[in-house]
Amino acid sequence: MERVRVLTDSDQAAMLPWRMAIVGLFYFCIRAGVTQYQNNALFPAASKMKRGLTSVVIPTFHSSLKDVHLLFEILLTGVTFEASGEFSVRDAELASLRKTRSLEVICQEIVPRKLSDVLRLIAGLSRHAGHLRQEDFERTLLTLVYASQATVNSSNENQRRMWAESFVSLYKAIELDLTGE
Repeated sequence: MERVRVLTDSDQAAMLPWRMAIVGLFYFCIRAGVTQYQNNALFPAASKMKRGLTSVVIPTFHSSLKDVHLLFEILLTGVTFEASGEFSVRDAELASLRKTRSLEVICQEIVPRKLSDVLRLIAGLSRHAGHLRQEDFERTLLTLVYASQATVNSSNENQRRMWAESFVSLYKAIELDLTGE
């Protein structure tokens, strides 16, 4: 004859923390998967680049406050996005720094250059919940710099207007991330 054990209220209460832990772990796994998908969707070239590299190159520029100051200095002295896809820093001394090579890789390989890709980024940013990760913020800022140059360099008035609208949308996304409003 089979015995069936009936759980008492105290047995069920003792199992509650375990159930909560399992539900919390399940929620965390789902949330992490969704967040990873959203982040990869913002800059798909970054995930392709990581898989294709044989040497270790971290596609992010800054890891300290000193790097932030260096990035600011580089942007103030001037950068150029060439039509050929090349990225250059106008100041020769800054361009010769090893750290600038990371910036070149990001700008040449990850920052979107086609208007359709920039519009896709803007759509992804509008759906993004919470603050951007450090590398996504940095890449969005660099895309903003590219959009400003594309606006100025556009020969067609319609293209200039679309790049200008993209610039404004990227600026608003950065402002929203900084202020949280």
